[in-house]
Amino acid sequence: MPIRALVSSYTTAVETMVYADEARYVRKVGHLSDRDIARATGAGVSTVGAWLRRTREPGGQRAERLVELSAIVERLARVVEAEYIPVWLNKPVPALGDDKPLEVLSEGGYRRVARLVSELEAPTFA
Repeated sequence: MPIRALVSSYTTAVETMVYADEARYVRKVGHLSDRDIARATGAGVSTVGAWLRRTREPGGQRAERLVELSAIVERLARVVEAEYIPVWLNKPVPALGDDKPLEVLSEGGYRRVARLVSELEAPTFA
């Protein structure tokens, strides 16, 4: 096999593992279901299952949404009980115009959700 083909195959395998690890992290640490991950990324539930099994990898916007979801889960895990993360992500939040954080993330609103999480990370006391 030519070296270029070997490098290409290796690179694809590494990318698959990296995104699979992100999906697995979100599922384990964030206690999110395949359906929640699918909603946040715009993928189908069966596609998310394939990511978790490492037989497919997300690309483009789905990969971007997955990484954003992972970043939010990582931050939330430091400030709320892990079991509450899926509830918080699926609950209408007044600070988001009563939108659900998971839906806001799916529409590319990472910064809106991140700003809200930052308030949880550094609450002000009166």
